[in-house]
Amino acid sequence: MPKLSNHIANRKPTAIRNASVQFALRQDDCRAINVAIGNVSLPMHPAMQERLRHLTAPESPFADGIVRYAPTLGLSEARQAFRNIIGASGYYADNLYIQVTDGGSQAMELVIVACCGDAGNANMPAMLIDAAYTNYRSFAQRLGRRIVSFPRRLDEEGNFNLPSLQEIEEIIQRERPNALVVIPYDNPTGQLYTHQMLVDLAKLCVKYDMWMISDEAYRELYYVDHCEGAVSIWALTEMEVPGITGLRISIETASKVWNGCGLRVGALVTDCRDLHLRLVAENTVNLCTNTLGQWIFGAIAHLSHGEIRAWFQRQRDHYRPLMEKFHQEMEEALPGVIVSRADASLYEVVDLRHLVNEKFSADGFVVWCASEGFVEREGQKVTLLTAPMPEFYNASNLADNLGRTQLRIAFVESAENLAQVPDLLSALFRRYLELNPQFKREA
Repeated sequence: MPKLSNHIANRKPTAIRNASVQFALRQDDCRAINVAIGNVSLPMHPAMQERLRHLTAPESPFADGIVRYAPTLGLSEARQAFRNIIGASGYYADNLYIQVTDGGSQAMELVIVACCGDAGNANMPAMLIDAAYTNYRSFAQRLGRRIVSFPRRLDEEGNFNLPSLQEIEEIIQRERPNALVVIPYDNPTGQLYTHQMLVDLAKLCVKYDMWMISDEAYRELYYVDHCEGAVSIWALTEMEVPGITGLRISIETASKVWNGCGLRVGALVTDCRDLHLRLVAENTVNLCTNTLGQWIFGAIAHLSHGEIRAWFQRQRDHYRPLMEKFHQEMEEALPGVIVSRADASLYEVVDLRHLVNEKFSADGFVVWCASEGFVEREGQKVTLLTAPMPEFYNASNLADNLGRTQLRIAFVESAENLAQVPDLLSALFRRYLELNPQFKREA
């Protein structure tokens, strides 16, 4: 066989997909509850469902069976849908430049291409806040771009804590990043950034002439009573952060709040016209985003802000009790475990550091569960698919148990299946230690 590139020869599935890949290779009749990936199982908004059901109706653009390319910029209606959503959260969106992409994933890749230096300009890394969504690091590796980060640590009470602003600024001065990526409704930690946190980070972006990239896939999915409204990069004002206008980029998607994961529709939104035009030019290589998906999602362009806000509340009302219940029951099922206190998004982190020694690897446990592990429940083999956390951290930040003993749980299965997760995780973990006593922590 001809040679492969070093990148592809060494490529493995990402942490969020590896469990699914391993489970697909099993030959037994084991059933899996999959909380490894954010594959939302809720129905889309009724307006989107209506278009899905009537793709070939007389009023549909596909009535004649023809599916043409859309403009690279995206269908006008789909762009208006994203503008309408941002407006419903309370932000002025008429002056924003919107480009539709193949899900939020392509938007991530494009901003790394645009804002992160290549081999000839390697002093322009992008900066992440660890633990960070794995795809940013994976796209950077694919593109030959450099990533730097500063770590958060999970404390004994289940809170992820940021370093001080002084520590963050010292890293910026040392690494000279060209862009800072924030996820205000954080994946994977479930941490909710405050508006003041965004203000403080935005001031650093202005001071050091960095792009501020905000991944807002989970905007409006917050579960704290004290939140006065959605936290967003578009809530930042010139009065609060002089000079921030023209430095902002948000990543949007139909996947999470709108439950349209398989549509593969996202957006890159910016208040910088020149960046917008250059990103559209770059994306002409990909021709266009899924035309059918854009048409289905475009129904949101015609909803009132009140209807959109009511939809936001319905999603919060679904997830909040599930996540609160899991937190309590997981601590009861496995005493000594630390569970992150998720105030936002669809995820919580389970840390096993008090139950294992330095030889334990979350990766190994996850692969065992997916490839051969099981427990019997009601006469059936059952296992659990989760995402190991090491890949969510830079390698340099894996000391002090950052990631090595942690798992991410995604609240995307049915309520019935999610209710089984604490028992399954506890039972599978205990069985794994029985088979591998070398990983047990000494009493």
